[in-house]
Amino acid sequence: MRHSLWTIAAVILLAAGGYLGFLALRPAEMPPGFLYGSGRIEATEIRLATEVSGRVVESSLVEGQPVSAGVELLRLDDRLIRLQQAELEARLSAGEQAVVRLERMLDTARHHLGNAETELERARTLRRTGAIPAQQLEHSEDRRREAAGEVEVLQAQRAEATANLEALRQQRSQLALQLDKTLLRSPIDATVLVKTVEIGEVVAPGQSLGVLVDLDRPRMKIYVTERVLGRVRLGTPARVRVTAFPDRYFEAEVSAIDGQAQFTPRDVHLPDERARTVFGVTLRVTNPDGVLKPGMPADAWLRWQDDAPWPDTLVVPP
Repeated sequence: MRHSLWTIAAVILLAAGGYLGFLALRPAEMPPGFLYGSGRIEATEIRLATEVSGRVVESSLVEGQPVSAGVELLRLDDRLIRLQQAELEARLSAGEQAVVRLERMLDTARHHLGNAETELERARTLRRTGAIPAQQLEHSEDRRREAAGEVEVLQAQRAEATANLEALRQQRSQLALQLDKTLLRSPIDATVLVKTVEIGEVVAPGQSLGVLVDLDRPRMKIYVTERVLGRVRLGTPARVRVTAFPDRYFEAEVSAIDGQAQFTPRDVHLPDERARTVFGVTLRVTNPDGVLKPGMPADAWLRWQDDAPWPDTLVVPP
């Protein structure tokens, strides 16, 4: 009898231990008011290239180094362009002097034309009274035509010289633009991700010279089913965790929601989930010290119920 009681007690203890073990090892459930999604950290990448060809003479590209917007990253050899600018400045100076000279000649020709017109009017008056012969009137008319023709010629020369001067100024603007294109500046505050060129190399227009990445505004895309899509809205708070920092959560919020459904991308783990249509949800993630990098696997939890408290530990649902 006593032996049977010990046996029953042992069975009960084993059953209780097994149940407690089951409870301890059972995957934690998602707390109410939250949605889970997984994906990878993404960031805006800018591929650097120049619009002109040339030899690289200066470069400050260092992989992993942050750069500020507007800072010079790379410079191509600009000696030929500067020589062209010097030659063009000389032609511009000569062109400006030519226009000034023609203006002065035109002023003189107009003065002569005015005198010739005054003389012609006087000659006509005297001819009507018979004070001068017809030959003298014809001479005054010839002088007036010659003066008017001189004015027309100088006006045409001035117009041509002015047009040539304007064309030279346009060439100066074009050379200034080409010179500016030999300098490659950072378009935004970013970090150098990849450097693909060294000093001394000759590059072609459009050739990749490096890649910048904006680590200040990383993002992450997760996918939710239509059944729970109505719970997600712009600005919904979220928290993100990456494998590299398992004990740290990064604050995030929903910044975009796809308007059309799609099949779940292949990087989602379960094959049956890949067969479903889902909606993409983009999270804007804070990255205060720049530790998040593009490509990092990440888990995200969205709190769609405003009064749901954030748990101390967020778990990946089974």
